[in-house]
Amino acid sequence: MNAPASMIVASALLWATAAQAQVGGDTFGNREDGAKVHASGFVCPQRIGEFERDAVGEYDPEKNQDFCAYGALDGVYGTITLQPLNGGYDPRVSLGGDFSEQEATGGKRLSERMVRLNGSPLSIYSRTYRTARAEALDYRIVFAGAAVKNWVVEVTVEYADPRDTQTEAEFLRDVYAAAEREIGAR
Repeated sequence: MNAPASMIVASALLWATAAQAQVGGDTFGNREDGAKVHASGFVCPQRIGEFERDAVGEYDPEKNQDFCAYGALDGVYGTITLQPLNGGYDPRVSLGGDFSEQEATGGKRLSERMVRLNGSPLSIYSRTYRTARAEALDYRIVFAGAAVKNWVVEVTVEYADPRDTQTEAEFLRDVYAAAEREIGAR
């Protein structure tokens, strides 16, 4: 084989290997209804209540975190992150960088508690910050986290209180109910 032909074959092999690596690293599959199915079994549907899915993908490769991002009208945003559970889960440690960022930018911690949604035995940690005030609205961000079977499911919702409080609560409830039902079910 002459030099140019061998370079073409080598380039083709390199490209094929890179393509296989990308496919092998993809943790989301497609469903006929447009939903994205994560390797954990969690389904990121096109819609969760009033929220429409904006994107899915890799969140933090070093932590093996993936995400599903959603948006609703009036600037309400929700992000779901999924990560394999390696040992125990301490939400204060896992979300600590986010807490530090909120506090460094003037966010005021409003609440921190364990909650149970839908009468579920799943215990979900949540911490809420007020990020700004404008007229009759408090702009808030809630961080929630729980270990669901062998996965960590963390949710962040940005919303305005009182206008979007029900929307925020419904998103959290729907996400954690789906996580309990879907993770590990495949």
